[in-house]
Amino acid sequence: MNEAVVLTPERILEVTEDVLRRFGLTKATVVDVARALDVSHGSVYRHFPSKASLRQAVAKRWLDRANEPLREVAEGSEPAPAKLERWLRTMISIKHKKVCEDPEMFATYLTLAQEACEVVKAYKEGLVDQIAQILSEGVKQGVFQVSDLNASARALFDATSRFHHPAHADEWSEPEFGARIDALLTLLLRGLEAPSKR
Repeated sequence: MNEAVVLTPERILEVTEDVLRRFGLTKATVVDVARALDVSHGSVYRHFPSKASLRQAVAKRWLDRANEPLREVAEGSEPAPAKLERWLRTMISIKHKKVCEDPEMFATYLTLAQEACEVVKAYKEGLVDQIAQILSEGVKQGVFQVSDLNASARALFDATSRFHHPAHADEWSEPEFGARIDALLTLLLRGLEAPSKR
């Protein structure tokens, strides 16, 4: 073992993802991660005090990476209606892409995310905050009429959940799925319009 190796949490998480890909969630252990890093499992535990904390950190890292394109959209400068539609379509696209390109790892991360309830709750709250930010911009631009930003943001997130929540992944390959997304987004955006824009 090479205990002289400088371990960082990020390096441990990278290797943990590789170990999960090789062995699967049920068989992967902290010892497997330590072996892949060529250190003792105690070295891993110095950064992550338990297997559960390591798994939560892996789930958070995955969710943070998935959230990056959404953050970029939310911070963009386009008009609020176009930004909101692009943000919602990006969120849907991210989930679909992960399911289609790597279904086994998606299932692994879904299980990890379900275990890391607080991590997932914070992630969802962050997404709702991004929607609220876009709605606020739309109100300032005079294009949206919204009385309660947070409630409306949560309603938008919930209304689109069939298209991005993993529980509905088996429906995402249906032929009319794209048309259903288009119809819902048209309805939602129309409902947000300020009276002067109708």
